[in-house]
Amino acid sequence: MLAPLAAALLLAAAPRAPGFVAVVDPGHGGDQEGALSPLGDKEKDVALEIARRVAARLRAIGGKVVLTRTGDIAVPLANRAAIANALRADLFVSVHLNSMPSAEARRHLAGVETYFLSADATDASATAVAARENADRLAGEPVLDPADPVAAILQDLEDQDALAGSSRLAYAVHEKLVGALGAEDRGVKQAPFYVLAGARMPAVLLEVGFISHDGEAARLRTPAYQERIAAAVAEGVAAWRNATRRASR
Repeated sequence: MLAPLAAALLLAAAPRAPGFVAVVDPGHGGDQEGALSPLGDKEKDVALEIARRVAARLRAIGGKVVLTRTGDIAVPLANRAAIANALRADLFVSVHLNSMPSAEARRHLAGVETYFLSADATDASATAVAARENADRLAGEPVLDPADPVAAILQDLEDQDALAGSSRLAYAVHEKLVGALGAEDRGVKQAPFYVLAGARMPAVLLEVGFISHDGEAARLRTPAYQERIAAAVAEGVAAWRNATRRASR
């Protein structure tokens, strides 16, 4: 039998179970560069930097965090949620930067949008964002029915529960992002994103700013602003977890 002091030391040295498991997904990668800023920054690179900072912040509040990519590689959209499913993650966060196609829109549109999965997009803007992000499907990836891309998921009760959790997570993180960044609040929206389809846990896609907007693009490339984004995401996750625990009592 171990002496009390030895037992206490062994207990202290034993690894503690994480408070939660999160998968953070830096959008794009490899040949899929995403949008470009007026300064030439690539969405895939800025998204990776922000995702790394989000992961560090989530670890600081007790999470075990896995990134879907840690370098400039292409990851099939379907594999990203599959990683989270394999890990039995508690949440999935995909990090992206928004963009507008026309010169006029690029000059004026800025702000934060947060998405969760739905078969029907909230509006035309959400439809356009989903179409742009879904264009990253790699050769050989299965093609979902464009008329109803998530029908099978929505029919599954477990995934419907995940969708309800996704809505709550989206609002919690979005509120913190808008408050911390002082950015225009472009709302929490729904759209049929391939990268979220299949996730069997609360899953959100963050458009943390418009890389196509001169001022916002300049901010998004700075470490200080990226840290503000990461801190806000972690605060939103913490608020969501606290609310979820209170609701389950």
